[in-house]
Amino acid sequence: MAHNNKQEPLHATTAGWKDYEILDSGNAQKLERFGALKLTRFEPQAIWKPALPLSEWQNTDAVFRLEKGKQSGEWQFKQDFPKEWTIDLSGLIVELRIHNSRHIGIFPEQLPGWLWIEEQIRSAQSSPKVLNLFGYTGVASLFAARAGAEVTHVDASRASVKWAQQNQQLSGLAEKPIRWIVDDAFKFVEREVRRGNRYDGILLDPPRFGRGPKGEVWKFEKTVQELLQACRNILSPQPLFFYLTAYDVQNEPFELYRWVNDALRAFKGQTEYGWMVQQEKSAGRKINQSMFVRWRRN
Repeated sequence: MAHNNKQEPLHATTAGWKDYEILDSGNAQKLERFGALKLTRFEPQAIWKPALPLSEWQNTDAVFRLEKGKQSGEWQFKQDFPKEWTIDLSGLIVELRIHNSRHIGIFPEQLPGWLWIEEQIRSAQSSPKVLNLFGYTGVASLFAARAGAEVTHVDASRASVKWAQQNQQLSGLAEKPIRWIVDDAFKFVEREVRRGNRYDGILLDPPRFGRGPKGEVWKFEKTVQELLQACRNILSPQPLFFYLTAYDVQNEPFELYRWVNDALRAFKGQTEYGWMVQQEKSAGRKINQSMFVRWRRN
């Protein structure tokens, strides 16, 4: 069964892959390479000085500048910079896009989690049913479907779901069983409880704050524990895995660990928690990004 004995947090670290790396970081920014393009984005954890010379930072293709005192900002880029381009991610083809936020369609620090989910699914004896809540542009859904799962992908943003469907086509996975749904995550789970539907694996990446397609307000600290309890009611009798990530919230990883353990106390399995970590290339410094809790059956 799940337990509450405190253990040391894990640090699931990635230094990137062929089409992505953090070249350098510092002064609350990170210099990243996505394919052949270099981007500079806001990174509040990079409180140190850059290791590379200024000339390397000036040779970037696009810069996201945060407005003073705000969480929003704007992009400045070279004249020939493409607004859309693709990168290879462990055999998947993912489209990246420049919009009005610093997010471009992928969270690279999540790679260890995606590989862990893929591993759990491949270890199953059949095709598990997997639910991806707050699925964004579908990368986790594609990893799960490629590994053999029947996936239900839920996101409140119709634009994000269409983007995810585009990534499915680009990755050559059009025939894989993925059900794309535009809906409020909590309301969808509540309906699944009433319908009696069950899932062998659930992954969720709830935002700190957001709104559903009909204006439903989501606040992480208030709602996530209720959602975890609701998710418990749509797990199969012997679930395969459960995976929670969270970014930029007030809670500590061990708090999330306790919440997940409480929700899954009826199931026999092992729970781990910690940080998703990115390691830069220039000086090897590590940047803590999102928190995670992962449970798998014994």
